[in-house]
Amino acid sequence: MPLWKRLSAEFLGTFWLVLGGCGSAVLAAAFPELGIGFLGVGLAFGLTLLTMAYAIGHISGCHINPAVTVGLCVGRRFPAREAVPYIVVQVIGAIVAAAVLFVIASGKAGFDVAAGFAANGYGAHSPGGYSLTAALVVEIVLTCFFLLVILGATDREAPSGFAPIPIGLCLTLIHLVSIPVTNTSVNPARSTGQAIFVGGWALEQLWLFWVAPLIGAVLGGIIYPFIAGSGVVSRAR
Repeated sequence: MPLWKRLSAEFLGTFWLVLGGCGSAVLAAAFPELGIGFLGVGLAFGLTLLTMAYAIGHISGCHINPAVTVGLCVGRRFPAREAVPYIVVQVIGAIVAAAVLFVIASGKAGFDVAAGFAANGYGAHSPGGYSLTAALVVEIVLTCFFLLVILGATDREAPSGFAPIPIGLCLTLIHLVSIPVTNTSVNPARSTGQAIFVGGWALEQLWLFWVAPLIGAVLGGIIYPFIAGSGVVSRAR
């Protein structure tokens, strides 16, 4: 598959992840009387990943997350020479999706992007008031396990054709655990798109939502081959 087609798929997949996941948080999480809450937002992120994994997994592998791309490189499931182009289009896709979401959200009277716009944060900007240390630990650990699930579900020894289901459910679980702590990142592109529109504190704290997921992804990429072997398998999910 030509690289430009795979990059196009990654752009679209990341766009859908951010629009669907962050869109549910911004537009529907606290909707009067019928808000979907944390459970709904977590499920929305999982569903966006699951649907895109089936839609573009056979094209690009459906990374739609710089941490996943890095983790797959470390785990020898993806060529390192293609990591930078993948990450660039993932970030662009997230920013474009955040822009579309901003236009939609701005259509409601009283909308204020300063309220958070589903940006990730710690300390005073953590939904539950959790510290920088807590945010760092939760993002590292959950991203590590996210990579373990991805690598395991796509292993040649795993049942064929079912990988998107455990991967999507894993992302849902991750959100249910960590929304109160950081608003859940485990995805630097998703964090970047929202932070650009919030500005200020969100951009100041964005470093953590690159550093922690990338550390977690590297750990996952090291641990899985260690426990299961290091053979290269197909990128498609």
